[in-house]
Amino acid sequence: MTAATSPEPRRSVLGTREQVGWYFYDWANSAFSTTVVSVFLGPYLTAVTRAAADSNGFVHPLGIPVRADAFFPYMVSLSVLLQVLILPLMGAIVDYTHLKKRLMGFFAYLGAFATIGLYFLQGDNYLLGGILFLVANLSFGAAMVCYNAFLPEIADPNERDKVSSVGWALGYLGGGLLLLFNLIFFQMREQFGVDSATAVRISLASAGMWWALFTLLPMTRLQNRQPRRRLPPGERYVTIGFKQLGKTLRELPRYRMTMLFLLAYLLYNDGIQTIIALSAQFGSEELGMSADELPPLFLMVQFVAFFGALGFGYLANWIGAKRAILLSLVIWTGVTLFAYSPLLQTGGQFFMLGAVIALVLGGSQALSRSLFSQMIPKGQETEYFSLYEVSERGTSWLGPLFFGLAIQFTDSYRVAVLAVGIFFIAGLLLLPLVDVRRAITEAGNEVPKKI
Repeated sequence: MTAATSPEPRRSVLGTREQVGWYFYDWANSAFSTTVVSVFLGPYLTAVTRAAADSNGFVHPLGIPVRADAFFPYMVSLSVLLQVLILPLMGAIVDYTHLKKRLMGFFAYLGAFATIGLYFLQGDNYLLGGILFLVANLSFGAAMVCYNAFLPEIADPNERDKVSSVGWALGYLGGGLLLLFNLIFFQMREQFGVDSATAVRISLASAGMWWALFTLLPMTRLQNRQPRRRLPPGERYVTIGFKQLGKTLRELPRYRMTMLFLLAYLLYNDGIQTIIALSAQFGSEELGMSADELPPLFLMVQFVAFFGALGFGYLANWIGAKRAILLSLVIWTGVTLFAYSPLLQTGGQFFMLGAVIALVLGGSQALSRSLFSQMIPKGQETEYFSLYEVSERGTSWLGPLFFGLAIQFTDSYRVAVLAVGIFFIAGLLLLPLVDVRRAITEAGNEVPKKI
């Protein structure tokens, strides 16, 4: 008599049912990144804040004088600071209690409903907008930590690069589709009988509804693999979280290659995030591109990045994730050199450069996620991905600082872009020093065929 075996998980073209559910959380929450953060909220919240400002152009939240134009950037910075402080503690609590799916759903819907609430942002009620964005962005990061921590559970080591890349690709596709719908709606707003402010509010709320609707799929398909752990007598979630986090941080130096990868990642990813955040400014100020030319560029990047993420997933299966990331860093470095050179002169050339960026954008990020997932000790996935998220967000000021200082001292956007290339070169120097095989074995994980 043969031993009973569990049935193979049901697979579609994209993978198992659970993997498909996991993909669609990227599809769901990317609407917040594109429609809300990248396009609509910044200018609209700034206009609302200006309406509330005094004669000198200042508002006074909690009695603190803040220039109206600086309010939204301050809210972005505050939300990032809160993530840096809260996410590692949350990750420790999740790993101790095994409440990963429940907390992912809680933060996803908290963020989605806060985003829907932006529909009521109008007049001079800038504080409402600031608080709702703060809640939404903090919830976005918290849910992403739990979401990323599912990757080692739903994909074996040999398919993890592909699964991570498909998830990232669908995120670009979903975020791009909703943004396309919202931009069309905004252009046709008069035919729908709404003014521009109402059109923006509807677009903001649509991102929250999209986020909430498509989160249903991962919530019904992702599985809890460990029973919930009860707190010991006299303990609270916060105290047990601090203890668990302290234990993890004390053990982290044992995984030196994992720490070295995190250092390389935070540097080259800071360069990526800076290019994403400031490329529109470069196009408008250095190349004289109009406001009408930039939204099509942004949409093109979203859809080309879909194919780029999938392509790099297949490339990693051929040459390994580490080599594929190194190739992407070479291309990123070439992008900064081309932007610095006199060869770049027109908006059309910038559009083509944007297509090159899009090809490596999703791949470098998706493969970094899957490679890091191989280096995490079992049972500590959420904690380590909280450190991963913090390493991204906690240094996201370095690239813009280099960019700003270069402009201040040279008065040249081309030199500023070249300065950002330092972060890609740093990644090219550090990443080859990471012994991936050693990192994976130190963490007690199976080494995939291609690394």
